Amino acid sequence: MKYFTLPHTDIRASQVVMGCMRLSQLSAQDAGTLIRGAMEQGVNFFDHADIYGGGESERRFAEAVDLPAIRDRIFLQSKCGIRNGYFDFSKEHIIASCEGSLRRLGTDYLDVYLLHRPDLLMEPDEVAEAFETLHRDGKVRYFGVSNHTPGEMTLLQRAMGERKLVANQIQLSITHCPIFDHSIASNMDIPQSIDRTGGLYEYARLHGVTLQAWSPFQKGFFNGPFLTDREQYGKLNAEIDALAEQYGVAREAIAVAWLARIPSGVQIVMGSTKAERYAAACPGTEIELTRKEWYTLFAAAGKLIP
Repeated sequence: MKYFTLPHTDIRASQVVMGCMRLSQLSAQDAGTLIRGAMEQGVNFFDHADIYGGGESERRFAEAVDLPAIRDRIFLQSKCGIRNGYFDFSKEHIIASCEGSLRRLGTDYLDVYLLHRPDLLMEPDEVAEAFETLHRDGKVRYFGVSNHTPGEMTLLQRAMGERKLVANQIQLSITHCPIFDHSIASNMDIPQSIDRTGGLYEYARLHGVTLQAWSPFQKGFFNGPFLTDREQYGKLNAEIDALAEQYGVAREAIAVAWLARIPSGVQIVMGSTKAERYAAACPGTEIELTRKEWYTLFAAAGKLIP
């Protein structure tokens, strides 16, 4: 497993993150097996949200592990802001949601706390006040966002002053990478040249914001994994097969290696409920694809390389 220090923090994090969204679907025993299996592969970073399983995923995590025994060896992240049909970044909701996550997880603090999806009614100063309160009370060490644009982060960061946003969790995979699509086709009169992210990748690198890639194996918006779709992604899967054989790893590891090769230090958030998927995927963090291999996969996913 490859590790790196998240900019603006003292967190030495695993490049693969265990996404805990589906933990509520498992028994406490099976959840414990999954968590231990991920940790055996070197995973030390666990991603939660208050809405996952209606809060049950956080409770299941607490039931599945002896948290006091491992708390100093792992990093816990959770998210807030999504309510029933709307978004809420009010100070009261942010603080209440964080305290709810802490109770369900059975811990005194979160290492990272993210705003889940943009609230267009956000008052940046109010969010900054909530963050400052949580940090002052020792409940959150660092803050970030999820699915936010550079403009939204700039607006929030201005209110936060010297306290930095440390992460932005976005959908990202070989087949879904609009943060790159437009750049390589810049100034061309084709759909790929349209900037759909506002320069999100460049913003992250300029400001030391770690990108966290959710759905690293998904095509589209929860439309299934591209690794099993040889009809739509036959060429991509053929290239992945060849590289997997060349490097002596599972196919999942190549999909991870493509993300791990991105220079900014991307974290790959896996939501699998099977420990064997972590065993298959995690070795990919230690593979440094060549430029030719990286671009070959990019092109095989249907992207134009002029």
